[in-house]
Amino acid sequence: MELPDRDRLVTLVAVGVIVLVVGFWALHPTGPLGGLLHPLDYEEATVTLADENGTELATVDVRVADSQRERYVGLSKTDSLADGEGMLFVFPDSGRHEFVMRDMDFPLDIVFAAPNGTITTIHHAPVPGQTPDDDLRRYPGTGQYVLEVPRGYANATGVGVGDRLVVPKNATG
Repeated sequence: MELPDRDRLVTLVAVGVIVLVVGFWALHPTGPLGGLLHPLDYEEATVTLADENGTELATVDVRVADSQRERYVGLSKTDSLADGEGMLFVFPDSGRHEFVMRDMDFPLDIVFAAPNGTITTIHHAPVPGQTPDDDLRRYPGTGQYVLEVPRGYANATGVGVGDRLVVPKNATG
C-alpha cells in the first residue's frame, strides 16, 4: 500500500528531524563522538601537598579537569603516570562525588579535598579487573577537588587526611 504524498512528506520530515537531533547530540563535546571534533585540551598546573602546619610534603604536576567532559574522561586515555604527575578534578562546588576506574590500566591514589584544600578522604584504588567487582567499584568522597596520583604516592610522601592541597588560582575553575 502506497502512502499519500502528504503522509510521505510528514514521514520524511520526521526522519530528518530525528537524524539532525541524533547527529547534533553525537557530535556535541559531551556526546559519544564529540572527542573527534572537540579534543581534550587540559590546562596544566602544579599542586602542592602540605601537612597540617603548612610544611611542603610534595608537589604534583597536574592536568586540570574542570569541565564535565574532562572529568568524565579523566585519566582513562592515559597509559601511566610518573611520581609527581597526576590529574586534578575541579568541581564548581563542594559536594559528594564518586569515582570509578573506567578504562584504567594502572592503580591510583584518589585524594578528595574541601574547598580550602583540606584532605577529607584518600582511597588506594587497585588496577581494575583484578577482581570481578573492580571495574564497578566506586570511590566516594566529599570535596571540591579530587587529586589522582599513582597508587602509593600519598603514603610515600606522608600525605594523609587533614593535610592540605594547595591549589593554584589558575586551577580553581
